Amino acid sequence: MTLTLPLFASAVLVTGLMGVSPATATTTEHGRAARPLQPAAEAVPERGDIVEHVVAGGVAGRNGVLDYWTPRRMAAAAPIDLLGAAAKVLGAPGTPVHQRSPRIGGARWGAGGSVTRTTGRVFLTVGGLDFVCSASSVKSANKDLVVTAGHCVKDGTGAWADNWTFVPGYDAGRQPYGQFTARRMFVTGPWSRSADDSYDVGMVALNPGAGKHVADVVGGQDIAFGGARGRPAHTFGFPAESPYDGEHLVYCAGPVRADPHDQTGDQGMHCDMTAGSSGGPWLSSFDTPTGRGTITSVSSFKYSDDRSTMYGPYFGTTVKELYTTAERS
Repeated sequence: MTLTLPLFASAVLVTGLMGVSPATATTTEHGRAARPLQPAAEAVPERGDIVEHVVAGGVAGRNGVLDYWTPRRMAAAAPIDLLGAAAKVLGAPGTPVHQRSPRIGGARWGAGGSVTRTTGRVFLTVGGLDFVCSASSVKSANKDLVVTAGHCVKDGTGAWADNWTFVPGYDAGRQPYGQFTARRMFVTGPWSRSADDSYDVGMVALNPGAGKHVADVVGGQDIAFGGARGRPAHTFGFPAESPYDGEHLVYCAGPVRADPHDQTGDQGMHCDMTAGSSGGPWLSSFDTPTGRGTITSVSSFKYSDDRSTMYGPYFGTTVKELYTTAERS
């Protein structure tokens, strides 16, 4: 199986996804370092094939997370691997050339619109290391929901993230809408059991920020499941590995295609965004003037020998169930 790389970002470049030392790390089938399973007292199975984690709550818990993320810590949470914590390395030697999109690489988004508010940076801690990802607020019954990559919430079969906070509209250190900490986290069963990249999706229900739901502050994008494959999309995120610095919203746009290696059910888009963009939304039927579209995937991984193609999981029935569970939390 072809080696794959996560799209995470962390303060230091370390062996494997979560910074496990070479002496203690074991290698998964995707080439990621696996940590021994952690006690999961707070992880409870939800209806269907969904796994939930309840975050320590209360005012003290929320304030503890907000206090943790000082400007210095945020600045130090640099990229660890390509396109987020679970980004893969694309392709296998001798594979066909991937279809090229009209855009060759990522570009800074300057057209404004809703996407500049609904997309944000995620700061989190796993195994004592600080990471960054991307995420988007989404329309939901509880008005508190964001969607991101599963590896930006839980380290596959390993630990859940701590100190998880969402900063919508982040730009060059500015936080115009504040921060929203996590209260409940959700991933699919296949991701939690075996780090199956076809299901690398996470949903997080947030605590109110300054007494307001995130949807009341920045709005939320539409989301859809079971749509036609191969539809063009715009993908957004905060890549933090060179040549990017994670300080601005970046996008790619163009056609998508199936995984040519048949290793996942994901679809790929030509895009050179780097680590830190994991979990960023893929928006179909995107309208540039309004900055609105319908989320149909999130940035997940790249293959090692094709770093120009980003892959994202298909939103089918399992992800729909994930959403339905999370929006009712």
